[in-house]
Amino acid sequence: MKISRLTAVLTLFVAALHIASAQNGTMTPYSLYGLGVLRDHATSTQRAMGGIGYAMNSGRQINAMNPASYAARDTLTFLFDMGIEFTKVWNEENQRKTIDGKLTDNWVKGNKTGGGLDYVTMQFPLGKYMGGSVGLVPYSSVGYAFGDKIQNGTYTQQGSGSLNEVYVGVAGKIYKGLTIGANISYLFGTLLHENYVTSSTAVTLYQKQIEVRDYHLVFGAQYSLPIGANVLTAGLTFSPGKDLLGNYRQVNIDNGQDSEPQFSESTKLKGNYSLPSKWGAGINYRLGRKLMMEFDFTYQPWKDAKNKLIADDPDHRAEYCDRTRYAFGAEWMPNWRGGYFERVNYRVGAYYNNDYLKLQNNRLREYGLTAGFGFPVPAFKTTINLGFEWMHRYGAPNGTIKENYLNITLGINFNEMWFRQSKIY
Repeated sequence: MKISRLTAVLTLFVAALHIASAQNGTMTPYSLYGLGVLRDHATSTQRAMGGIGYAMNSGRQINAMNPASYAARDTLTFLFDMGIEFTKVWNEENQRKTIDGKLTDNWVKGNKTGGGLDYVTMQFPLGKYMGGSVGLVPYSSVGYAFGDKIQNGTYTQQGSGSLNEVYVGVAGKIYKGLTIGANISYLFGTLLHENYVTSSTAVTLYQKQIEVRDYHLVFGAQYSLPIGANVLTAGLTFSPGKDLLGNYRQVNIDNGQDSEPQFSESTKLKGNYSLPSKWGAGINYRLGRKLMMEFDFTYQPWKDAKNKLIADDPDHRAEYCDRTRYAFGAEWMPNWRGGYFERVNYRVGAYYNNDYLKLQNNRLREYGLTAGFGFPVPAFKTTINLGFEWMHRYGAPNGTIKENYLNITLGINFNEMWFRQSKIY
């Protein structure tokens, strides 16, 4: 391998680790509860196809959703994939008013923008029948800000932070068509929930900190069955549930009396916060080199997970419920030996998500449509992946906030023959 290139890639990876831990593009009051908005390790390529990936494998794309896919690689090829996203949100909030003695709907509209680094992944061969991957991927994120006037002042709530995973994965072929793999990751990050009470004489801050420092495991398997020139692949992933390790702190700061933070509560996360198990299953059909289609299903029994903030809320505003997600995606390349636009990958997808939160008896739900392109870089194996996602998030049956998202993702997938040995003449 060319040492200078490897050094450059590792330097970029370390920089990305720092950037990802410092920025967050989430902008929804629905992230106030739980661990925020969940992510499923989909790259820009996969997000353009509805977020599918449990049964997808390719020697030219990295798929961290199922570690068994790492075994489908070129023995001489090093892959590097980095993605960024831009988000525009249009939201409507029903601030009901009483008019002439009747409660009347009053929808107030607004919009926000955000974005930043999404993920960084690498994949490499580990022998004739094995492959490996390392990467930085998001697990969940929190981002919101709203407030109101109170007597003699104002009251503001805001949240920020994210949980990220640095993973190492390995996969191998154990039988003709059958591959298995596993990821072990370091799950880290801090979620902040802050309440500000501002008066003419003081600003008081009540801050809740959820600091996670833990490990996370994902196991995967894929089985591919050739059908003439076509291939049918089934994929399965499992992540065991576990108590979270880390710390929970509640900090009070009163600038009007004492600027030193006062820790009113400090406890361990273990026994008070947990992650549920996660199952993912998919079926993929590849028609030669022209067409690929996949359907995925995700299940997480969040109803069994623990969250001290939700359990101790006297108003019982939120509760966990089981999460299910359905996704479909397709990719089409007209002619891999044709002209430039015949070698572009055209992608579409759709998904429906019953999320893991119920807020004031309203189940949080999402559905979306996706599309995108994979543009090959002339004279190189590098691909520029551009994706578009429209998503609608709402609470059913009587949620007071509706959100429409436009997510634009840009990924750069480097594919180079770094492991070829030079010939001696």
